[in-house]
Amino acid sequence: MGEQDEIKEESPRYVEIMDSTLRDGEQTNGVSFLPHEKLVIARMLLRDVNVDRIEVASARVSEGEKEAVKMICRYAQGIGKGDRVEVLGFVDGKASVDWIDECGGKVINLLAKGSLKHCTKQLQKTPEEHIADIQRTIQYANEKGLSVNLYLEDWSNGMKDSPEYVYQLMDSLTSGGSIIKRFMLPDTLGVMNPLQVIEYFRKMLKHYPDAHFDFHAHNDYDLAVSNSLAAVLSGAKGLHVTVNGLGERCGNAPLASVQVILKDQFHAKTSIDESQLNGISQLVEGYSGIAVAPNQPIVGENVFTQVAGVHADGDSKNKLYYNELMPERFGRKREYALGKNSGKANILKNLEELGLELTPEQTRRVTQRITELGDKKEIVTQDDLPYIVSDVLKHDAPEDKVKLVSYVVSTAYGLRPGANIKVEINGEEYEGSAVGDGQYDAFVKALRYIYKKYLNRTFPTLANYQVSIPPGGRTDALVQTVITWHYNDGILRTRGLDADQTEAAIKATFKMLNIVESNISSQKQ
Repeated sequence: MGEQDEIKEESPRYVEIMDSTLRDGEQTNGVSFLPHEKLVIARMLLRDVNVDRIEVASARVSEGEKEAVKMICRYAQGIGKGDRVEVLGFVDGKASVDWIDECGGKVINLLAKGSLKHCTKQLQKTPEEHIADIQRTIQYANEKGLSVNLYLEDWSNGMKDSPEYVYQLMDSLTSGGSIIKRFMLPDTLGVMNPLQVIEYFRKMLKHYPDAHFDFHAHNDYDLAVSNSLAAVLSGAKGLHVTVNGLGERCGNAPLASVQVILKDQFHAKTSIDESQLNGISQLVEGYSGIAVAPNQPIVGENVFTQVAGVHADGDSKNKLYYNELMPERFGRKREYALGKNSGKANILKNLEELGLELTPEQTRRVTQRITELGDKKEIVTQDDLPYIVSDVLKHDAPEDKVKLVSYVVSTAYGLRPGANIKVEINGEEYEGSAVGDGQYDAFVKALRYIYKKYLNRTFPTLANYQVSIPPGGRTDALVQTVITWHYNDGILRTRGLDADQTEAAIKATFKMLNIVESNISSQKQ
């Protein structure tokens, strides 16, 4: 019963979420949103995700930025959320305030200096001069009807190296009844750890218990989410985030991660609709061109995919590998990967979802085929599975009379492709070699050579050759080859499925040869 309990008692029941994707997130290297893209993102954040506030731009950047802010402000005012749109402004007299006012903005996030070093070295002003400039800008913003939030840029270093400057600044701006709605405390360079966040927030709240403090984290030490939680535990009433953690250098605290940690680990209340987190992630990923890592919590492609077969087995028996991060909570579903590590349990889970029932022997053969693909480092999706099942059940009979023992196909610059093959036909092995116009052509010519020389048989004539990707599958996982043959005044059509186009064609060829061999055996009988 000590320090930890004290923190818990001070924790707020509700935490404001301010999304800065369209301002701080756009400072990601190589990211620049078009005005209509900003509007679409802003609409989804306000209407669907339901964040409390959005920071949409920096004042005076460009005419394109001005047009974007105007569109967003018009939209927000139309749905009664004009006061949720915020624009970063500067201590530049009237310039930033006028720019925001002309755009229809209602809130300025004024950027002041939160460390003595920034004040004296960058602005080359005394604290008193900077404070006077801030007060004039705030006064003008209020005259224009703008609400004011104040950033203390480099606050983390300010508390570390010059806390007396931070207190001087705060004393001047809170005395006589503050007209600043929120004080926003950034870890501008991402240098803090959670213990420092707790220490510095406690000092701020001890000195200014009635102030509303936001925390703005950066992720340079991969601590943005942890620091955000520490800030809330210490009394912060608002957190700043960006979609997918976009932001300068290593980025900001990701919206999705902050939301789930607040809810699950701290039991805080927010306004966020979690079912929209994946959708906004994909939207911003598309517009920004910055891919989301597959293992990014909540929104990554792989985070709800079980790979190991033992996990699928445990889930089937008693949901042994579930936690509070249920995929349905975020509009997603749990998947079971298909590959060399998946095992029978994963495959059964996928078959069950597709409504396919196989015998144990059929399941074993399907598992074997998927494992073979996994050994080639191919990823098989659930969309590929029906094609693999069909391929295995239709053609992979244990009584194959024609089998491929080994083969080598080669190609070299300036030389025709060649093939050396060894096959087993009715228990006898034969070898042949040939060159052709392509690797598969050389392979077939080597087969023709074997059939003519050793068996004195006519080899079926190729009529058509089609290559495709199974619908819905991954282009780098499976290739489907369908070959049509002329044989005995009729048509034979066989299909091969493999990660490699030549191997898929070879499989289709051997299926054809086994059909022919079965027909010959039937005729003899």
